[in-house]
Amino acid sequence: MRTICLYFEIHQIIHLKRYRFFDIGTNHYYYDDYANETSINEVAERSYIPALNTLIEMVKNSDGAFKVALSISGVALEQLEIHAPAVIDLLHQLNDTGCCEFLAEPYSHGLSSLANEDCFKEEVMRQSAKMKQMFGKAPKVFRNSSLIYNDEIGAVVASMGFKGMLTEGAKHVLGWKSPHYVYHCNMNPNLKLLLRDFKLSDDISLRFSNSEWSEYPLFADKYISWIDAFPQEEQVINIFMELCSLGMSQPLSSNILEFLKALPACAKEKGITFSTPTEIVTKLKSVSQLDVPYPMSWVDEERDTSCWLGNVMQREAFNKLYSVAERVHICDDRRIKQDWDYLQASNNFRFMTTKNSGVGLNDGLGNPSSSEIWNTNKSLCFSSTFASRIMAWLIHCITVCPLTSRITVLR
Repeated sequence: MRTICLYFEIHQIIHLKRYRFFDIGTNHYYYDDYANETSINEVAERSYIPALNTLIEMVKNSDGAFKVALSISGVALEQLEIHAPAVIDLLHQLNDTGCCEFLAEPYSHGLSSLANEDCFKEEVMRQSAKMKQMFGKAPKVFRNSSLIYNDEIGAVVASMGFKGMLTEGAKHVLGWKSPHYVYHCNMNPNLKLLLRDFKLSDDISLRFSNSEWSEYPLFADKYISWIDAFPQEEQVINIFMELCSLGMSQPLSSNILEFLKALPACAKEKGITFSTPTEIVTKLKSVSQLDVPYPMSWVDEERDTSCWLGNVMQREAFNKLYSVAERVHICDDRRIKQDWDYLQASNNFRFMTTKNSGVGLNDGLGNPSSSEIWNTNKSLCFSSTFASRIMAWLIHCITVCPLTSRITVLR
C-alpha cells in the first residue's frame, strides 16, 4: 500500500547584532535580543501556532489515520521556551495524540557534520536527550541540518544507533532512480534512507500561492491524484519541508491550511495512508544502496553545500570557527558552549553567499538586502573574538587547574 511520509522542520534563526572589529575581545554578547523576540513571536503567531493546531485537528478528524513527523533544533527549543511557550504546549498536545514522531538532528542546526565528527556526535546526542526529556521517547530516525548527507555522514549516524535518516532525493545522485523507495547507506546497510520528493514538497512550500504557476490553484484532490498516478511499485512518497512554510512562505490567506486539512480524506479515497519515518524503515526493505561521495542537501537548485561554503569568505569563516572545535569540546564553560551552538548555525554562513538564489533570505539583522561583505566581516569578527575567549579559558585552566587537568587541556 502506498504511504505518505510528511515531515516538518522547526528551526529559528538566532539574530546576531552589528559587531565591529573594535568589539573583538571587549564585547562578548553577540545577539540582537529585540530581533530574536519579535521574529520568533511573529513566526509563532503567523505559522507555528495555527499550523500545529491544524495538525492536531487533522489527527483527531482522521481517528489517528493521519501521521506526521517533526524535528526541532536545540536552539529553536531554547527560543520557544523563552519567548513562545504556547508552541511548546501545542507540541506536547501533538505528541499526546500518538501520531507524531520527533526526529533527532544537530542541536545547533550547524555544519559540524562537515567539520568535526566528535562535535557532530555530541550535538546529536544532546538534542536526542532533549527530545526524550520533553516528549518521552528517544528518536530512532535522524535528519541532518538542511538534509546534508554523504556516505561518511551516513556511517557516523549509523554508528550512533539510528535506524533511518532523511535526506534529499537529488537528481544528480539518483540519476534514473526514483526517490519513492527505501534505500540504505553504502557504508552501513543498517541505516535506511528516506529521500525527499523535491517537486511535491516544493509544490506546497514554494509554489502553492504563486498565481503564475501553471498548476495554480492547487487543490488537495489534484495533489493526491499526482501521487496516485505514480507506478504501483513506488510505495513511499516523502514530503519534507519547514513548518514555517505554512503561514510564512505561504500566507494563511492562500488557504494553505485548508489544503492541508483536506489531504487525509482525499488520500483515503485513493487507498493512500500516512506513516512516520520509523514505521517505514521498520516495515519496508531497502531496494538498493545509495552512493553519495560528496555532500548533498535540500538547498538551492544545486542540492549541495555551495550556499554555505561556495566562496572564499564562507570557507574562511567556516575554517576559523571550527578550528577551535576540539577546544570547545573539552570546555566546561556554559556560556562558551551556548555561544558555540548559536554561532555554528548554518544560517550564519548562508547569509554570506554570493550565489543568485530565488529563495528569499533574512540575514539575521531583519534586512535581507544587507551585503554579503558586511555579513562576512561580522562573522569573522565573531569567530575571532570567540577563538580568543577559548584561548583565555585554556590559559586559565593551565594556570589554576591541578596537574592532571593541565595535561588533559594540553592534549
